[in-house]
Amino acid sequence: MTFRILALTACLLSVPGARGPGGQPGPALSITFIDVEGGQATLFVTAGGESMLVDAGYPGFNDRDADRIAAEARRAGLTRIDFMVVTHYHLDHVGGVPALAARMPIRTFVDHGPSVEKGARPDALFESYLAVRQKGRHMQVGPGHRLPVSGLDARVVASGGEVITGPLVPAPSDNPLCRNFIPKDDDPGENARSVGMVIGYGRFRLLDLGDLTWNKEHSLACPRNLVGPVDVYLTTHHGLASSGPAALVHAVRPRVAVMNNGATKGGSPDAWRIVRSSPGLEDFWQLHYASEAGPDHNVAEAFIANTDESTAHAIRITAYQDGSFVVTNARNGQTRTYD
Repeated sequence: MTFRILALTACLLSVPGARGPGGQPGPALSITFIDVEGGQATLFVTAGGESMLVDAGYPGFNDRDADRIAAEARRAGLTRIDFMVVTHYHLDHVGGVPALAARMPIRTFVDHGPSVEKGARPDALFESYLAVRQKGRHMQVGPGHRLPVSGLDARVVASGGEVITGPLVPAPSDNPLCRNFIPKDDDPGENARSVGMVIGYGRFRLLDLGDLTWNKEHSLACPRNLVGPVDVYLTTHHGLASSGPAALVHAVRPRVAVMNNGATKGGSPDAWRIVRSSPGLEDFWQLHYASEAGPDHNVAEAFIANTDESTAHAIRITAYQDGSFVVTNARNGQTRTYD
């Protein structure tokens, strides 16, 4: 009898997503932070197989980023992307969309509306995206919108230069961290218009603000924290010092932070210190070793997916509806469970 029980338990645990950490039953959400060398490409796949991709990295480089995304999509069993969220129209976020669309169908395109940046290069980049977007459905979203992704609660908290005006969860009347906030110059370009989202799956919550800039993030945190606590924070703007004020980062109190930096892009020491000192932070993961930041401003090697630009390993999260989740470094198999 004991043997039969143990055998049955082993069979159940061998089924992907059958049980979460601590033996909690339930389906899982898969999140993959794909290495696009300092751009963004984050793939969400629900237990029901619905997919959402946030940004698609760079163009060029022999379609490097589109190939990496397509490979991760195939690994997840996908034959299409259901929702393609373009946070803003910069080369490292929207540039890879046309090449990806040539590799697999994209059903719905989500963005903040027209680009505010003009000139030969910005116009060409935006027009190449529009040529692909017209082949699918289009959603222009603003603060407060929910994306109709089956199995996810994907709420837009920033878009088109505006942010939500009310808290997503009950918030105290004042955020004490706002007292020490020092504003920076306003950004009139696309970064400040980024589509930012809180992505929920049961009790699990992830914050992705694209490249939203310092003062706009302040509007989400001050005078009240409108976002609420999160489990995972994808560092804003690849960990550049023009984003990620402590008034927001420390207010949302992430248990885990993931930095989608490149070897020579993002991962600035000032931004790194703010994230690393966030109250309640248990672990910090990086897609790349930030070569210019030095050992004092990089996490331990076990938590870095790529130690140089010769590899393209991902960071993966498996999240459960009870709020527990598992983070894995695809380079070395380093895995941490957060109950």
